Amino acid sequence: MIVITGVDVEQINTLQLTDVERDIVNQKKKSERVYRYVSLEALDFELKMRTATIDAGKALYASDAKFAVFKNSRCNDQFWTRTDNGGFRLNSGIRPSVGINDIFKNGQLYGFECATAMIITLYKATLTVLKKDIFDVYFQDLYLRDWNYDSDLQLKMVEHNNEVFPGDIVYFKNPDHNPATPEWQGENAVYLGDGLYYGHGMGIKPAEGSIASLNKRRIPGSTTSAYLTDEVVHPDFEYLRKLSTSRNRLIVEKNDTEGVIVARIGTHMYTSNHKVSGIS
Repeated sequence: MIVITGVDVEQINTLQLTDVERDIVNQKKKSERVYRYVSLEALDFELKMRTATIDAGKALYASDAKFAVFKNSRCNDQFWTRTDNGGFRLNSGIRPSVGINDIFKNGQLYGFECATAMIITLYKATLTVLKKDIFDVYFQDLYLRDWNYDSDLQLKMVEHNNEVFPGDIVYFKNPDHNPATPEWQGENAVYLGDGLYYGHGMGIKPAEGSIASLNKRRIPGSTTSAYLTDEVVHPDFEYLRKLSTSRNRLIVEKNDTEGVIVARIGTHMYTSNHKVSGIS
């Protein structure tokens, strides 16, 4: 069920929702689990983030970005620098929004593995919902590699108990993967709804298709099937929502001549890539 602090749940009907968002609401309403929200706006923000994540996953699939293991990863060096361990660090002076958008615009210049693809998908969704001026302030010094290098999305891993919602990141595990191809020990994927998942390197498939693809990459003779694990990952939606609704008012000024964003968050002044100083 859905519980919203101080609000009758029927007020959800006042929200302008897409069919996918309404399906998510109905699924949560029918659940035996309690999904709590601090406000109607908090629920609406989560739904918009989920929609944006679905759209970003489909867009990354259509971008022509290739699957590549870390040692063979590649990026557009106009915006990113490839590090020795196969990650991508945003070049100095490049707005985060520009760097992320280039991956979707010039995907043929990029190659990365599935966990990095999920991080890129979530950054694109966040950029879509928060808009570029706010994104460029809060998501500076981007480094793309895998889950271990992300912190500013405040990712949460939760057990789904057979409740996976569109926009969740799931994991297909391949316990008997061939040691010669460790990249196929599993597949991170975005659940797109309607039983379909986007996994970088596998494309868009139902769960059975993803499992079948992984099973082809097992130790020869193995009968242990790959499977969908019981955990999902998604950003802390309330944390992201507060980035634009904090008591510390975000003031953004654009210098069109120099292409620099200057922002004040509370007592601190930022440019598009750096915190400059403390200001009262």
